[in-house]
Amino acid sequence: MTLVQISLDQQQSLITHSDQLPDFFLTAQAEAAAQWDSLELPIIERMHYKKWPLFTQTITSTRTRQPANPLDDVTLDLLSNDEVAARIIHYGNETYLDYIAQDLTDKGVIIQDLFTALVDHPALVQKHLFSTLAPLEDKINAYHTAYMNGGLFIYIPKNVEIKLPIETVLVQDSRDELAFNKHILIVSEQNSQLTYLERSTTVGDHANSATLLTEVVASAGAQVKFVAMDALGESTCAFVRRHGITYDDANIEWAAAAMNQGNTILDTYTELKGQGSASNTNIISIANGKQTQMVNTGLLNVGHHSAANIFQHGVILDQARLSFNGIGQIVEDAKGADAQQESRLMMLSQESRGDTNPILYIDEFEVTAGHAASVGQVDPEQLYYLMSRGLSQTDAEYLLIRGFLGQVIQTIPSMQVRQQMVEMIDNKLQLFHPGNL
Repeated sequence: MTLVQISLDQQQSLITHSDQLPDFFLTAQAEAAAQWDSLELPIIERMHYKKWPLFTQTITSTRTRQPANPLDDVTLDLLSNDEVAARIIHYGNETYLDYIAQDLTDKGVIIQDLFTALVDHPALVQKHLFSTLAPLEDKINAYHTAYMNGGLFIYIPKNVEIKLPIETVLVQDSRDELAFNKHILIVSEQNSQLTYLERSTTVGDHANSATLLTEVVASAGAQVKFVAMDALGESTCAFVRRHGITYDDANIEWAAAAMNQGNTILDTYTELKGQGSASNTNIISIANGKQTQMVNTGLLNVGHHSAANIFQHGVILDQARLSFNGIGQIVEDAKGADAQQESRLMMLSQESRGDTNPILYIDEFEVTAGHAASVGQVDPEQLYYLMSRGLSQTDAEYLLIRGFLGQVIQTIPSMQVRQQMVEMIDNKLQLFHPGNL
């Protein structure tokens, strides 16, 4: 039987290292467990989701079924070992370090299950955990903290440059009732360099919730590229939250393909705290069926001469809804700051709904800021041109969609990963034009 009637404390006792976790983490969990249900949901402009089933309270099970090979149930085309610096797989509540290059260990790089890292490196984790996502900030953070059942810790020491990506596979086990509350903590120390590639997917079709929260800390001069391919299942209601902070001359590059099948909120936020720091956020999304997706992207310019850019393109099919929020804020004294954003939606159905909501808050004079937003259908002249060259309407629409989403795809450093992102797009579009692509 699953543990839905058993107390949270009893469930947590079955999670790896639960009896060794440091006091600071146990205190944070206890406070969150006591308060989460009374806190307010985070405000997402133009999005009402109070009735979404985001709070599954079963976090482990006595019959959790871990496969001998954690990828037996997953159809993912992974990079080869010579194309990655490391590979880590999180399946259900278990973490497997599938591969790591020897020189990473020699350089002091840490890649671990989060609960293991809390035991092995408590002071280091405590310094950074919850630094961008406060446990009691709102209902999502508090529930996630209280019911957290897994995660990863990746630490890159000072002056270490990792040229190849660290590949992560997050597998939601929905063969039973089981929440997917995973916390990813990435710390890139001074002048270090990292490319992180994350893929999420679902096994099984039980209706479960997911809160996938990520913190990225980019110290002075650090360069972090974060690439995500989100593909959680149709029965999953998800809140994906990725927050980062950049210090002097640091840079976080976000690139995400939001291809989840169920109702999803993707909340990406970067605080450009340091002078000369930068961040680009590139997101593509396809909504289909009766799905609702909200992409909420925020940037906060604090440091002098910090530069931030939001680029969001999405396609809406069937009766789906897809909304883009772009929120740029330049605080007082952030002199020389630059905040730009572009959000565009392409609608392929008369029954679909799309919204773009550009927002700028400017509290300083010596800055640059701008935004562009549009919602429309396939350009009829472009469609006519392609069809006049012998393409069917379906093939012509497909090419226009691919071109529309292509700018984000081109930011991905690996050709194989770019191809896999295209395949994710094709899988979504097959649901619109089955058998024709």
